[in-house]
Amino acid sequence: MPSKTIEKLQWRYATKKFDSSKNLSAAKLNILKETFNLTATSYGLQPLKLVIVSNTDLKAQLMPLTYNQPQVRDASHVLVLCIEKNIDEDFIVDHFKRVANTRNTPRNILEPFEKNLIASFTEKDTLEIRDWMINQLYLTLGSLLTVCAVENIDACPIEGFEPKKYDELLGLDAKNLASIIVLPVGYRDESDFFINLKKVRRGVDELIVEIN
Repeated sequence: MPSKTIEKLQWRYATKKFDSSKNLSAAKLNILKETFNLTATSYGLQPLKLVIVSNTDLKAQLMPLTYNQPQVRDASHVLVLCIEKNIDEDFIVDHFKRVANTRNTPRNILEPFEKNLIASFTEKDTLEIRDWMINQLYLTLGSLLTVCAVENIDACPIEGFEPKKYDELLGLDAKNLASIIVLPVGYRDESDFFINLKKVRRGVDELIVEIN
């Protein structure tokens, strides 16, 4: 008998048609916010931000910037997963200040790690840092999709959109952010053709390699 978690993962699918009359409650939306905040990232740096769009007119404006995919117009909320445009020494120092304040960790313990991390990022070029940040963002996407399934929230991750136009419309440049993934969330329309289609997967036997 499958576990409840597996049943939820079987239930989820990349929703193609949302019911525009149904909206997430504040409590459900807060679960997604906390999921984004609590997801693991390398060094715990969280070089990401989540932009949440709920305004009906703004969602409609996003649709042509998403190659006319109606999910962004009809979903309850559009989550735009963004990376920071740059990670500098100040960003890293702020992280270690947060560690010290949260855990009351003495500076003499944190300082060597802080210096090593600053030195490491100083040696990386801009593209390498950007790729690293995008990797962290995909970790959060996985967490969001799983939690959506567990909470009976429908979602559809979208890479097919025009990031520069999104950034301009949402004012992300001024926030030092760059959009990477669009994730409409809400509730499926029962007329969505894809609801009852079986999942196509390679299967556990083919995907899993066990070394005993």
